[in-house]
Amino acid sequence: MSEPVLLVDKTDGIATLTFNRPEQMNALSVGLRRAFQHAIADIRSDPDVGVVILTGGGRAFCAGLDLKEMGDASLRAAGNSIPDPPSLLRTLKQPVIGAINGVAVTGGFEISLSCDLLIATPNAHFADTHARIGLIAGWGLGARLSRAIGLNRAKELSLTGNYLSAELACQWGLVNRVVDPDALIPTCEELARDMLSCVPEVMFRYKRQIDRAYDLSLGDAMTHELEINHLHQGPPADVVAERRAAVQSRGRQQSSRVTQGGDES
Repeated sequence: MSEPVLLVDKTDGIATLTFNRPEQMNALSVGLRRAFQHAIADIRSDPDVGVVILTGGGRAFCAGLDLKEMGDASLRAAGNSIPDPPSLLRTLKQPVIGAINGVAVTGGFEISLSCDLLIATPNAHFADTHARIGLIAGWGLGARLSRAIGLNRAKELSLTGNYLSAELACQWGLVNRVVDPDALIPTCEELARDMLSCVPEVMFRYKRQIDRAYDLSLGDAMTHELEINHLHQGPPADVVAERRAAVQSRGRQQSSRVTQGGDES
């Protein structure tokens, strides 16, 4: 019996999705796209999932569409009936952490751009190969990449098809941080637990607010934020005070760990 093309693990409020076609560089076959669609629908309806981690099995994150299947008219038609993975990711209220373990090419690059933050290893490389193979972006790469790294840098990548290293992606602001391969999932899980320690419904609403504001001009975004602020019913003053004290205590603990780490080095 063959392994599923998408691995799903739900533990302690974190859903981890792993593209599992390592021999095909996790290329997006119709079967993988359909499994991803079902997994996202399941997560959307699961009140116990607060954060999603998305990664790839083997040495690739995702190499984009399965080019072998693109030559099959029936499979191509079947794929057209499935929403594209980046759009599916953007339907989630939960934050999505992209654990970029290897190459993220074209469609895989587009998927990474629809995650809320990216943690990568030095093995990760990003590339937009649309122009090299004669295709036009349709899953958001042409629109979202320039917003992530700037217009000129996006044109450099998309009009050459050159690879972007994890280190340079971090310098350009595409990747939040670069960690050793063994630390990739633990780092993502630690960030997920930090998110889960927030007030869930506020975290979900705040994510939507940030995304909406990013699509607006600054003036409209400020107006939108003020409207959301006025609609939000905050907790009582004593609850705010209690939570603020917990935040301050957590901040002191984090500062202490950083100081101790600096002393040891």
